[in-house]
Amino acid sequence: MYINMFLYIISCIFVLLSHSAMLLNVYFNGSAESAANVIILAVAVLGLDFAYFIIMLMFRQRSYAIDFLLILILNMSVIFQSCFGGVHLSVKHYITCIVSLAACKAGFLICKNPKWLQMQKKYIYLAIGILIVAILTLTGSRSMWINIGSISIQPSEFIKPLFVLACATYVAEQQKKRKVLWFYVVYENFALYGLTAVICLLQWWCRDLGSLPTFVGIFVCGFFLRICYPKAKFSKKTLITAGVILLIVALIALRFAPDYVQERLHTDIWNDKTGSGYQQSHALIAIADGGWFGKGPGNGTLCNIFAHENDIVFATISEEWGLLFTLMVMLAILIMLAVPLINPPRSYYHSTMSAGVCAYFIMQMSLNIFGSCNMIPFTGVTIPLISAGGSSMVTSGFMVGMLIAAQSPEFRQSALRQKRNTPVRRQTA
Repeated sequence: MYINMFLYIISCIFVLLSHSAMLLNVYFNGSAESAANVIILAVAVLGLDFAYFIIMLMFRQRSYAIDFLLILILNMSVIFQSCFGGVHLSVKHYITCIVSLAACKAGFLICKNPKWLQMQKKYIYLAIGILIVAILTLTGSRSMWINIGSISIQPSEFIKPLFVLACATYVAEQQKKRKVLWFYVVYENFALYGLTAVICLLQWWCRDLGSLPTFVGIFVCGFFLRICYPKAKFSKKTLITAGVILLIVALIALRFAPDYVQERLHTDIWNDKTGSGYQQSHALIAIADGGWFGKGPGNGTLCNIFAHENDIVFATISEEWGLLFTLMVMLAILIMLAVPLINPPRSYYHSTMSAGVCAYFIMQMSLNIFGSCNMIPFTGVTIPLISAGGSSMVTSGFMVGMLIAAQSPEFRQSALRQKRNTPVRRQTA
């Protein structure tokens, strides 16, 4: 097992101290009705810390840095969500975080072997197709949600990690070029372009254009890594053509965007505080009221606004914990994404996969933060690992597992494949 026990223990202590400091802040500065609520929250958070520290040792990895950052961020989100509107353990979000940790380990186990993943490409496309059919048939009239009793599932969230895997590629695949007219193309890439077009049409049909930039970000990142792989004969003509096509598509999308999108693009939130600018205007006021150090856990007023726990969670945390602390949490997420840059993946497939995961996280964070601060039109997407929401949390956990898999890859062939590749020796009498 690749582990430095001293660094492992130091990392455990750092995570425990971070969460303990936050819990002490809740106890002394929060609006808890009784100390029992804080104690229950503390037992849940620190208990999950210890449990995950033990579970981590059951997995053979070259690095546990991403794991420590994941449990640090997830339990921070548990504390945040448990303080909105008063201090009490948010049981639903706590359970969702546990499922997210399980999804992380599932993502790690599934994505360790790049050769096996490459062979499953057709099943990845098939899974995306099944999810698209489920959205069109089970969610109702032009919706993205499947409601089962009190549980709501958003299938489009599960398309995102599959789309990242569809965009991931081997160098060998990109070297199989064929000349079509004046361009050298790879036939496999056309399947990806078609899939991207289908997903974009699906987002438009379901009136969920807020998530569209996330899919486009993943695709653009994967596209450039496909045409700019090591030792590739880079074509400026291809790059310029791709850039022009993307620009034309963006202009057409803006021109024919639905009315509600056009309204958000041109609305003045301060002159329309009760309409399209309702959430953003209240979010900006809450950030200003919170200042650098916040009002204290549970002392905010933004908890009375719709979607305070997911769509404008950046502003809700800033009001109660302060802008400085909120930016530190966002920095922790960025550091987790930067780990693959410090410890580069050992296969090009894992490199392109990691880039797609990073594109997903950064696009989602940017849309939420800049939308809440009225720097871009409000989209209503979540901050991965921080916002409440079951489908988003599980998807984000799985994609963190993909990053861990890229750091601890496995190139071992299956026993059946090894048997097929083993030459048969003839016995002589």
